[in-house]
Amino acid sequence: PPSPTGYLHVGGARTALFNWLYARHMNGWFVLRIEDTDTRRSTQASVDAIFDALQWLNIDWDEGPYFQTQRFDIYKEYLNKLIDSDHAYYCTCSPDQIDVMRQQAMASGQKPRYDGSCREKGLKKTDDAVIRFKSPITGTTVVEDVIKGNIVFQNDELDDFVICRSDGTPTYNFVVVVDDITMNINTIIRGDDHVMNTPKQLLLYRALQAPLPTFGHVPMVLGSDRSRLSKRHGAASVEEFRDGHWLSEAVVNYLALLGWSPGTGQEVFTIGELVKKFSLKRLNKTAAVFDPEKCRHINAEHM
Repeated sequence: PPSPTGYLHVGGARTALFNWLYARHMNGWFVLRIEDTDTRRSTQASVDAIFDALQWLNIDWDEGPYFQTQRFDIYKEYLNKLIDSDHAYYCTCSPDQIDVMRQQAMASGQKPRYDGSCREKGLKKTDDAVIRFKSPITGTTVVEDVIKGNIVFQNDELDDFVICRSDGTPTYNFVVVVDDITMNINTIIRGDDHVMNTPKQLLLYRALQAPLPTFGHVPMVLGSDRSRLSKRHGAASVEEFRDGHWLSEAVVNYLALLGWSPGTGQEVFTIGELVKKFSLKRLNKTAAVFDPEKCRHINAEHM
């Protein structure tokens, strides 16, 4: 899901395309939601830009768009479920106290973390209280990734993370799990910058007794100098391709090749051919490099 804080970046468009191709290949449903809980940075102009970019790429959706800011009643219901089942608790530790905890943890050679001071106090809701998830303190959490393979996290390194702020705003890792559960999402393909979020989300699915989706984390798109793709490498957003009068079919074709391979050497595809051939098994484990010349070549072939 995109956050409406700017244009639709090439990397975000590719992630949307991979999900769309897989949904169409499997005769499934492609669900669009807008993650707009960062109200200070989210804008209607960015929402419109995302819709325009997806429509120009001919990426349609079967459900949505859903906006997280319109779903707070649903999130409150699931927060209460976690509190009632003793999987979450209220915490009144101040930011200064938490800073001290983190400094003490680092001084003893551990990762900076909250030490669970309020975990067993049974506190009630107050104006300054946050809600924390009660993470397991032993064992491991294994992310079964269809692209990267199994990734193992030690539970004692996952602290009791905040799932709702003191102002009543739920946090990212919590709301996306509730969205996935209530929207019946069973496959999630996203950038590998989210890998560190996934073990927390797996714990939330289990606490809510929900089935686990299939996860696949794709490496980011890099520029020719192996740094993160930006405007200096050429077109970095979908709207730049559109405004430059590229063929949308060619851009879709090239985006599909940024991290996926048909295994046959073929480079020029119609959208129908991409849908027919797309497979999660052919997604690459290494970062894709954006090549403007190859993109121009594919555009010329489509012309």
